Amino acid sequence: MKLFIASDIHGSAHWCRKMLDAFEQSGAEKLVILGDILYHGPRNRLPEEYDPQQVIAMLNPLKDRILCVRGNCDTEVDQMVLDFPVLADYCWVYADGCKLFLTHGHRFNPQQLPPLSNGDFLLNGHTHVPVIKDMGDYTYVNCGSIAMPKENSSHSYIIFENGQFRLMSLE
Repeated sequence: MKLFIASDIHGSAHWCRKMLDAFEQSGAEKLVILGDILYHGPRNRLPEEYDPQQVIAMLNPLKDRILCVRGNCDTEVDQMVLDFPVLADYCWVYADGCKLFLTHGHRFNPQQLPPLSNGDFLLNGHTHVPVIKDMGDYTYVNCGSIAMPKENSSHSYIIFENGQFRLMSLE
């Protein structure tokens, strides 16, 4: 199974459009969004071409191909306008013989681990900094941010295929 994993769109129509172009070109079966879809958050500057309504219009037609978890900037109001579930704090995905724990990162992260088993993968966004790191008992994967990267990282996402994670850039 090929997954396109992204996070932290924060209402940027510009970067959402670029993400969806890359998603279509990737041939991935599912678009996994690890939270923070529409709202930019009170601590962040406005992202480029901030337009949550346009982001909604771009994502809703893909509702059958999207798997999403809730970010710290996502609310019940967002669920009222998005046609795919967005309010789960986490989910487990079993793909290519791997067990993936998907979450945003504000509740579960390397400092606050969920119930993982040896060999599991912890995937999140939230920090806006991409990482793929073997932590011994598990592997930590952070896809960074589509719209608002931090620490000089790029507008990034992850491709998961054949049990492997590849860090990709929209730039």
